[in-house]
Amino acid sequence: MTTPEPKPRSIKPLLLVLFVSVAPVILAFIVYYNPSLQPAGSTNYGTLVEPQRPLPTNNELKLTTLDGQPFDIDELKGQWLLMAADQAACPEECAKKLFILRNVHAMTGKNVKRVSRVWFITDDAPVPQKVLDAYAGTIMLRANPEQLDEFLAGHNLGAQNKGELLNPIWLVDPLGNLMMQFPKDPDPLKVRKDLGKLLHNSQIG
Repeated sequence: MTTPEPKPRSIKPLLLVLFVSVAPVILAFIVYYNPSLQPAGSTNYGTLVEPQRPLPTNNELKLTTLDGQPFDIDELKGQWLLMAADQAACPEECAKKLFILRNVHAMTGKNVKRVSRVWFITDDAPVPQKVLDAYAGTIMLRANPEQLDEFLAGHNLGAQNKGELLNPIWLVDPLGNLMMQFPKDPDPLKVRKDLGKLLHNSQIG
């Protein structure tokens, strides 16, 4: 009498265990690289401006180029704008902000053309040539600081609170709404992550 050959073991249990083990990792990667799948309650690094404030009219915020020509603020609509404000001499803190703006802009990759960086200069002093060279490509505009206060901070800050105007980096959406403020000395990677989410989910700009 012959002994029946044992049935080959099924590998299905092994595959099931393997799938259960790696599924969370795979899901984490999918969610991380697809911001639209992240929970609605996930936090932003930047602080949302509430309510959002639209770009002011030319009378409310008079802008000029470095050569003194009037600049129409409506020309800035249609793109995401990373913005900072500081004095023309651009001390270390100013240079750090412009450096972050430049690097975050570059890190947007294929979306780089959807984003512009803007530096509002709050006085009439000359901009050092080394700053012009280092941050070529930044839109540099002279602005009245009191009028700029009204737009960025939402009220007139006064001279004693200039830090509230000069410290942050700001973000404007393509419709011309001031929507987010980043803190002093921000983490560029976290700024990039916030911007990346917006670029990914936005159908405008």
